[in-house]
Amino acid sequence: MIELTVNGIKRRVDVVPEMPLLWVLRDELGITSPKYGCGVAQCGACTVHVGGKAVRSCQSHIGEVAGKSVVTIEGLGNKDQHPVVQAWIEHQVPQCGYCQTGQIMQAISLLELIPKPTDEEINQVMSGNLCRCGTYPRIRAAIHAAATKMAGK
Repeated sequence: MIELTVNGIKRRVDVVPEMPLLWVLRDELGITSPKYGCGVAQCGACTVHVGGKAVRSCQSHIGEVAGKSVVTIEGLGNKDQHPVVQAWIEHQVPQCGYCQTGQIMQAISLLELIPKPTDEEINQVMSGNLCRCGTYPRIRAAIHAAATKMAGK
């Protein structure tokens, strides 16, 4: 049995340590917000936070995250009230929506590391999160808006 905390709840799973965290979240725990995109940590659709840092869950083995805290978008509490989610809505970022949970989780991690990022910093940190719809200008605008909101707290 492998133990970890997911969205504030202690969980135990009976899987091999090599199983990707993405499959544990989706198949074992029924948390489907992290999406399978590429399977090689190149698209960011599976991004979650482990120990407070954004990671690609498709390439993070459950054995590596045992005992750690994992947060998906559901773990943000009242996620509709999170400044990043509010900015995403205000700037109408999503089109198809497939990549959006990964984008949001990466953006939150970015703003925790760099509270007032430049366009260049946003582009650099967010470059590992692909959006097939090409909403990058809206993503960047939403991140700037969320940074402003978060600075006002």
